[in-house]
Amino acid sequence: MSAVIQFRHVDKSYLRRNSSTPETVLKHFSLEVARGELVAVVGPSGIGKTTLLHLAAGLEAPDAGTVTLGAGTRPSRLGMVFQQPRLFEWRSVGQNIDLAADAAGVDPALGRKLLAEVELGNYADAFPLSLSGGQRQRVALARAFAVDPDVILLDEPFSALDELTARRLRALLQRLWANASPTGLLVTHNTLEAAFLADRVIVLGGPPVRIERIIEIDRPRPRATEDSYFFDVHREILGTLEAAA
Repeated sequence: MSAVIQFRHVDKSYLRRNSSTPETVLKHFSLEVARGELVAVVGPSGIGKTTLLHLAAGLEAPDAGTVTLGAGTRPSRLGMVFQQPRLFEWRSVGQNIDLAADAAGVDPALGRKLLAEVELGNYADAFPLSLSGGQRQRVALARAFAVDPDVILLDEPFSALDELTARRLRALLQRLWANASPTGLLVTHNTLEAAFLADRVIVLGGPPVRIERIIEIDRPRPRATEDSYFFDVHREILGTLEAAA
């Protein structure tokens, strides 16, 4: 399959506060994500996982090398899900969805259909502050898929939620993914989440960022959270991270 997300020999450095010496985060880093694939990236905190997402989204530019999505530097439609929902609190749930669809030039009916799929069809006129944290993140998921995305980038999408709610939303994300089949990059600290959701898990070490291991997830979808296979992969990931520390 052709690659949709490509990092080619990417360098990225930052000047930290109160320092005149650049800190290298990425050095000749390369990674490809195939069409329809969901790749999870795990690694120690602060190593540069979110930098990868920012580069893919075009929020930052590489110092050297190239980052491409689809046939060019950006896909025609890009969906993003953050740790916090980042909804417009002064607009209703339905208006939040419609804004995303309008900006992407997509029929708003898709967004309303997705609200029903995330079990919030009766909340279109509600405002985000009246919803629970799990409900707001469901709105954020619906909004990401409402643009009919070619690529979805997910930055710790469930880390602010309690484990029971996060588990339900992982299953929901799996269903949405099966229906839409976008290409995706997921950053997470939750190694069990990475194993359950992804087609491949990229285990990072560093700095600068390097790929310690690539783990292929050999389970078809839909997947069951109780499958002991994912706990085995979870332990493999943790073992790799501990060995690289």
